[in-house]
Amino acid sequence: MAPTSFILDRREVGRWVGVAPGPTLVAVAGVHGNEPAGLEAARRVFARLERGDVTVRGELVVFAGNVGSLRRGIRYETKDLNRLWNEGRVAALRMPGYTAADAEDREQVELLGAIEAAIERARGPVTLADLHTSSATGVPFVLFGDTLAQRRFVGAFPIPVIIGLEEQVDGVLTEYWTRRGCVTFTAEGGQHDDPGSVDSLEAVLWLALHEAGLIDGAALPEVRDGHARLDARRGDLPRVLEVLSRRAITAEDTFQMEPGFRNIERARAGQLLARDRRGEIVAPHDGVVILPLYQGLGSDGFFWGREVSETRMRASWVLRRLGADRLLALLPGVARDPLRETRFVVDPQTTRMVPLEVFHLFGYRRVRERGDTLTIERQVD
Repeated sequence: MAPTSFILDRREVGRWVGVAPGPTLVAVAGVHGNEPAGLEAARRVFARLERGDVTVRGELVVFAGNVGSLRRGIRYETKDLNRLWNEGRVAALRMPGYTAADAEDREQVELLGAIEAAIERARGPVTLADLHTSSATGVPFVLFGDTLAQRRFVGAFPIPVIIGLEEQVDGVLTEYWTRRGCVTFTAEGGQHDDPGSVDSLEAVLWLALHEAGLIDGAALPEVRDGHARLDARRGDLPRVLEVLSRRAITAEDTFQMEPGFRNIERARAGQLLARDRRGEIVAPHDGVVILPLYQGLGSDGFFWGREVSETRMRASWVLRRLGADRLLALLPGVARDPLRETRFVVDPQTTRMVPLEVFHLFGYRRVRERGDTLTIERQVD
């Protein structure tokens, strides 16, 4: 079945429905309007499918995220569409008589309805991909909410995989749909204006189609060549990294990143990373700068992380499969939240004796202050 025509004014960029039932891959491109590379990558994939020699099971559908901002070439008009996907807000959108207050409200209502419709007509499991680019130069990479199913899926991509970044921010698109039972991931293709970013996101789409089970294409040139292209772009960067902290900023901070950092860049202890109204911001120890901000809009100055060894990844996998996280409730100052099975309430003094890395082993990476306590949470495995 041929895709719909590519009209930017339409939410649905394209759809391909296989004759046989099977999985659904939903891709969203351009949630930030200054990141159109994912749309072009999708166009290439649909054009290839139109040749008619690739058997597809299930459905591939691609949506434009922020149509109005894509037309204007700006990140967003009023607020970041990738920070609005929380339970309370989505519930408000569904209220009878809801009236959108601004452009992003209207975009979210339409995108929510489009994704829900795709899930309702799905004839198998649903995977959701969120396609982005960044303001810094650098390589493509993947980030995801740390569930075992999503760990397994992103293992198909031979580019850096970043754990714990999604949990640093609230209201991201993929986190919401993970809670709805989808396998989700976010792909960063490279710099906004780099033609290679389109190539990388096209490769990500082909590998996602294969991993999700829509195509058999281990021998398909697009899958094989896409894997080789992404593997070459990774270079000497680590295979897996984890985010330890986020540098949150506001306009009043007058934050300015030091020039020259790629989207993933090793840094030495004491190295100057950025400046703001308080002075210099330096690396606390050897580590990795992730997604440094080099554009006007945004609330994330950069993320700080480190490499994760294969041994630690394997240990984490085994412990989680065994359900060993139940032992965390035996630690002093740690209690399971009675309102949510996947969340612990922790006395901050406990983290002086038991580092947060212990919780990270079990996927508990979403740390938030709640009064005099911390909550440490994960998605359902």
